[in-house]
Amino acid sequence: MENKLRVSVVFGTRPEAVKMAPVIKALKERPEHFEVQVCVTAQHREMLDQVLQVFEITPDVDLDLMLPDQQLPQLTARIFTGLDPVLTAYRPDWLLIQGDTTTVMAAAILGFYRQIKIGHVEAGLRTHDKWQPFPEEINRRIAGVVADLHFAPTQYNRQNLLREGVPDEIIVVTGNPAIDALHQITRQPAPPAADELLKDAGILGGTRRLVLVTAHRRENFGQPIRDICTALKQLAHAYRDEITIVYPVHLNPNIQDPVHQILEGVDNIRLLPPLDYLPLVHLMKHASLILTDSGGIQEEAPSLGVPTLVLRERTERQEGIAAGTLKLVGTDPEIIFIEAQQLLDDPAAHAAMAGAVNPYGDGHAAERIVAALLAAKKA
Repeated sequence: MENKLRVSVVFGTRPEAVKMAPVIKALKERPEHFEVQVCVTAQHREMLDQVLQVFEITPDVDLDLMLPDQQLPQLTARIFTGLDPVLTAYRPDWLLIQGDTTTVMAAAILGFYRQIKIGHVEAGLRTHDKWQPFPEEINRRIAGVVADLHFAPTQYNRQNLLREGVPDEIIVVTGNPAIDALHQITRQPAPPAADELLKDAGILGGTRRLVLVTAHRRENFGQPIRDICTALKQLAHAYRDEITIVYPVHLNPNIQDPVHQILEGVDNIRLLPPLDYLPLVHLMKHASLILTDSGGIQEEAPSLGVPTLVLRERTERQEGIAAGTLKLVGTDPEIIFIEAQQLLDDPAAHAAMAGAVNPYGDGHAAERIVAALLAAKKA
């Protein structure tokens, strides 16, 4: 009997959990080849826990590192000191990390210190601007420097890595496991609370169209989020009897305060607490238009055929722009309004974006990641 590969999967936020869930499932379906340890830093406690529940993941180690108003230096230090004993005790053959969070950056450096092979899921995303998104662009570059296998979602990501000098033989184009997770979730029945919200908003059984908004990134703190809200208010007034804007608002006061100050009380805007992943996907399925600065939604919306305006100055998901599933609009209120207006008023423009081919994969990324780990063992 061959020795099993010991794999430690480390993550800390909801997006990481969503994208690593299919990978964990695929690894555990091969118990003859893999022994799997799941470790969460709980960098985002509440939003992480509901994803663990939806995907039926029970962590082997929970570092529970979230603190109120925790700054990046303090979080980074606590990940280093909390995670190092875990890796030292378990001594994995591979450390799997996903994306570009502070957990990813710190885990990558720890893996390097402890001479553990590192597999970076969702490798090769770049804006080539170290401040946008902050701190994610630098986090993923650091992970890319020390990774031993780069699981690139697309050929575009592969080319980014090649330009940085990464050998082609350690890059595997897999698709994005976000699409694997989305396929799994869309097979589940809609939660009753989501249907109730859609009925109350006049979407289900009504004549209104749903405009779904998520905006929370650090680079949009301050005037950018105020500008986004100004555009939403203008849009709500212009389409008072035609659309309902639903905005699950991030708990960070830098988002909560300006959003509620500007948008509270507008008749056809629903400001909600952050939504669990399952109801959020259900709302995305029913949306006519999505406005977002989220990374994951830029990948998920094309799979659901929903035109998406990206509320950022730069995006690392250029494939979606090139394919026509996404449009980069920034945070200028006038531009946001004009671009949203076109998609709401012009059926041909809406159909062109809705029908564009999703460039982010076929739902089999996790299988390719597992196959690559097995191939690396045999090499």
